[in-house]
Amino acid sequence: MAIAVRNLTKFYGSEKAVDEVSFDVKTGEILGFLGPNGAGKTTTMKMITCYMPPTSGSIDVEGFDVSEHSFEVRKKIGYLPELNPLYLDMNVIEYLEYSALLHGIRNGLLQGRLREMIDVCGLGDARHKDIGELSKGFRQRVGLAQAMIHDPEVLILDEPTNGLDPNQIVEIRNLIRQLGRAKTVVLSTHILSEVQATCDRVVIIHHGKIAADGTLDQLQEKFHGSETICLEIKASVANPMIDIYPKLHAISSVESVAYTGQNGDLHRFSVQTQKGIDIREEIFRQAIHEKWVLLEMTRTTTSLEEVFHSLTTPEAP
Repeated sequence: MAIAVRNLTKFYGSEKAVDEVSFDVKTGEILGFLGPNGAGKTTTMKMITCYMPPTSGSIDVEGFDVSEHSFEVRKKIGYLPELNPLYLDMNVIEYLEYSALLHGIRNGLLQGRLREMIDVCGLGDARHKDIGELSKGFRQRVGLAQAMIHDPEVLILDEPTNGLDPNQIVEIRNLIRQLGRAKTVVLSTHILSEVQATCDRVVIIHHGKIAADGTLDQLQEKFHGSETICLEIKASVANPMIDIYPKLHAISSVESVAYTGQNGDLHRFSVQTQKGIDIREEIFRQAIHEKWVLLEMTRTTTSLEEVFHSLTTPEAP
């Protein structure tokens, strides 16, 4: 296990920011760590990286306890905070060399690590430029390079695509996915599509507590309600509400059917089914039996956005 968090609690004065949080991150896993602003994400990540001590509980990183062996933990972790800590008056090579020296990388190893990070993070054209001259996307690349310069087993990335444009987000996302082949990654972000494209598992934190923990499929299965199947059927019928509607409604596990539109012989329906029941095969067989031409059949399942919203939005009084 790369990271083991047990009953982690953090107080700021009398305010409890993190409340008895426990979770594991497996070696080689990319974990999406999600939550609304103020949920306790950044505080938890700062405690994992030894940036601040916990009030109580324990954190184990690659076999070392953060309270008892913080220097060993820091050797194992690469950390990119939400506010990227860059020296803007240094050029890229100078800054990465400085970061490497802080980690004790010297002599023959130093130049090899610099070349590797420049290559992995796509900084070749910018290596001699001052960091202050770089775009936000390239600054994030430099931040990732400094987080990896000492070849850590674990990467902690807090909002790595914050403030980037769509093209830059895709670039950093691809880089993180590439890094995840060799590293354990904990990724905090507000961009849920990024999590779906990048992460193996998701932990959602709300009001300092774990609200959900599982793979995307597990969370979608656990938190979805009725599923929707959108149909487009081509059929020469006198009245679709008599000739098609009741036959769809009679299919097992169908909760409701809505007629959503018509264009000549094309008829559109929205079919609500019971949670976890897939009736597409039954619809297909019904269409064959009735000699309908089934032009479209789209199953809509619960998105990560809907899961997140259901767990982190307070219910109306």
